[in-house]
Amino acid sequence: MVFEKLREILADELELSEDEITMESDLVEDLGADSMAVVDLIMSIEDEFGVEVPDEDVEKVKTIGDAVRYIEAKIG
Repeated sequence: MVFEKLREILADELELSEDEITMESDLVEDLGADSMAVVDLIMSIEDEFGVEVPDEDVEKVKTIGDAVRYIEAKIG
């Protein structure tokens, strides 16, 4: 499932416990991701799920739920 894999990636990249990451978690506000961390996360997501995330779409993703829905829509 997309959420579980994304949670693993986020926990590793942001050095967090997977328990801290929920669908409602805000990448910046709740998880403390700065702009460099977001770039790294996008690259990891692209590699893991085989999707391309254009810059204009990055700005639309605020929560983990947003990211999950975006990835699911891209991979069908």
